Amino acid sequence: MTIKLIVGLGNPGKDYQSHRHNVGFWFVDALASLYTGVFKKETKFFGEVSQINVAGSTVRLLKPNTYMNRSGQSIQSIANFYQINTDEILVVHDELDLNPGVAKIKFDGGHGGHNGLRDTIDTLGSKKFHRLRLGIGHPGDKSQVSNFVLHAPNKTELENIQDASVGALQVVEDVIKGDFEKAMQNLHTQG
Repeated sequence: MTIKLIVGLGNPGKDYQSHRHNVGFWFVDALASLYTGVFKKETKFFGEVSQINVAGSTVRLLKPNTYMNRSGQSIQSIANFYQINTDEILVVHDELDLNPGVAKIKFDGGHGGHNGLRDTIDTLGSKKFHRLRLGIGHPGDKSQVSNFVLHAPNKTELENIQDASVGALQVVEDVIKGDFEKAMQNLHTQG
């Protein structure tokens, strides 16, 4: 199974761009840049879309403009339009349960309290999609989570997050080709 759509979760607009919650956007921006893709606003998909060619495969990149809690609307619209199955989608998101500097790939599973994942699962009616989880760490108390994700990481955290993203970019070709075992092995043994 190959990946045809890579979605970065985040919130649109300058006010949010440096926040931990936007690491998904950061990743797809870096991916587009690496493969000379350019994002264009696509109102019918409620987001910004880019198309890149990786290892002979055409892959669409998406940054929903619907805000985190409504991410599913954007993902569903582009998946329906291009007839992309849920298991051909990779969703890139911030992960509280992983420390900054850690990136992990997984398939299926719950939303873990992540509103972007929750809405994606609800809207698609399926949990059967791939995730690239980029660690941002946890503030220590559940009541501080929304404030934590809506603030910028400190310098050390940011460097660690960027290192994890670079590691993930190095295995993205394997992910797109569907060689998840190899990608996971390489990614999960870094650092």
